[in-house]
Amino acid sequence: MGAAMRRIHVGNALSAFGLGFTVPYLYVYVAQVRGLGAMTAGLVLAVFAVAALVVLPFAGRAIVRRGPLPVLLTALVTAALGALSLGLAGNATAVLLSAAALGAGQAVMQPALATMIVDCSSADTRSRAFAMQFFLQNLGLGVGGLIGGHLVDTSSTASFTLLFAIEAAVFLLLVVVMATVRLPHSPRVEGAPSQSAKGSWKQLLGNRAMVQLCVLGFVLFFACYGQFESGLSAYGVEAAGISTSALGTALAANTAMIVVAQFAVLRFVERRRRSRVIAAVGIIWAVAWLTAGYAGLGHGSQEMATAAFVSTYALFGLGEAMLSPTVAPLVADLAPEGMAGQYNSAFALVKQLALAVGPAVGGPMGASLHTPYIVTFLLFSLGITALAIRLGSHLTPVQNQPSLRKSRVVATASGARGTARPATTDPHPHGATP
Repeated sequence: MGAAMRRIHVGNALSAFGLGFTVPYLYVYVAQVRGLGAMTAGLVLAVFAVAALVVLPFAGRAIVRRGPLPVLLTALVTAALGALSLGLAGNATAVLLSAAALGAGQAVMQPALATMIVDCSSADTRSRAFAMQFFLQNLGLGVGGLIGGHLVDTSSTASFTLLFAIEAAVFLLLVVVMATVRLPHSPRVEGAPSQSAKGSWKQLLGNRAMVQLCVLGFVLFFACYGQFESGLSAYGVEAAGISTSALGTALAANTAMIVVAQFAVLRFVERRRRSRVIAAVGIIWAVAWLTAGYAGLGHGSQEMATAAFVSTYALFGLGEAMLSPTVAPLVADLAPEGMAGQYNSAFALVKQLALAVGPAVGGPMGASLHTPYIVTFLLFSLGITALAIRLGSHLTPVQNQPSLRKSRVVATASGARGTARPATTDPHPHGATP
């Protein structure tokens, strides 16, 4: 990694640390510590999702026109102000406005950092760069949640004020770190300022492969991430009788699997077709849902049910480790030159939609409709496999399997000596829409 990529990865870790530092304790802070009630606390969590949905359509356009670094710095300052004001807010209006600023800032960080990774990596190193990003994000979330949990005291408002002040300081520290990043080339497109936002979205929606990837992404996030802390946890408690400590163990098993498997899985993933890797994730997650079904609907002992439930989260982690070096680089490869910011923001918007809808659908089902819940999300996982196979037919060979790029270079070089067969031609240049 070059100096720029190292700083970007520091940015990924610190931004995730800030998120994990406070978000798990927002409900308790608003409802109990500030005494604003459960309804206001629920609205705060909803405001996070709404703020992201509002700003992300504009974030992509801003990244294309201004570059990812200025957008990232603006998002960091906005998030810092939101965090600091949230720690000082004493009434519902102030809390909601502060949450909107914090949520908007954190939402824009993701596509901005992803675009910077694209700009600082090559097609050959991109999968590893995004795998490192995912690894550091999970590490940051885990460490942030762990430290934050030891700092908070529900009987002390000052402890939460300190928590949010530290989060704001982390974001401002990140401003200083990221301001030193020197991108290797400008991501701006010639004539981009004169192109309307409507036109850029129309161009994106005209890319059939990207549209199919967005549909696939929605199902991925809806059937997995959207269930972790809502439907699946409610199902575990109500149907499988899982204790809160066992639920914490399951979440730890998910993170541990990602940490252990990420770079081991990467070697396997880099040599395979991306569509087949995603299809395999669908199968793995289908097994995870069957395992969860056994935990809550089987007739084994409580120990067996707990082991099965923990294994469910571990299997989800294995699938996540396979997706991280696959999906994000594919988004970048589908983007035309200079449009990575627009494509990253569009995919982030799809993710936020799934994370907003997933808990709303899965929560009530997981708590009361146990068998339909398992069957529904088992079918969604099999749907991931079907959608991935369909997506593969709309990708060029190199988009689907970047390792072919190296073999083509070798074949071309040896062909220049007059000894090798002609290289297989690619009808679409790298980065062009199919």
